[in-house]
Amino acid sequence: MNVTPTKLNTYMAFKLPAAYLCGVRTRFIDDKKCEVVVKHRWINQNPFKSMFWAVQGMAAEFTTGALMMTKIQSTGKKMSMLVTANRASYSKKARGKITFSCKDGELVDALLEKAIATGAGETLTMTSVGVDEAGDEVSTFHFEWSVKLKV
Repeated sequence: MNVTPTKLNTYMAFKLPAAYLCGVRTRFIDDKKCEVVVKHRWINQNPFKSMFWAVQGMAAEFTTGALMMTKIQSTGKKMSMLVTANRASYSKKARGKITFSCKDGELVDALLEKAIATGAGETLTMTSVGVDEAGDEVSTFHFEWSVKLKV
């Protein structure tokens, strides 16, 4: 199946409705990267007039998870995937449109090849960086994904 931003946004509406209602939307995905945007609005704000950290986390996680999910699907193998750890840092208030990007597609390819070859569980820490419309970094998220071949 060809994965497109529209298909991912439809998936999000049904499987991740909180993210969808908060305005998280996939803008771009290919073999190497995934980009997701979210705009600061009333529904996703905190008391400090910026985007709530959890909304940023949903957008950031989706960039990593969408890459992992589509790459697993392309192998034709049944695999489980799970976030086992995460870490975040915030450098500026998130206001306006924030774009999260994960460029770890090639790392996912190597991880899946190893997991399929060994049959053992493998982990990979993927990074998603959020920037505002001026190009300033507002937050960085690191998600450790665990994958295992289903037998």
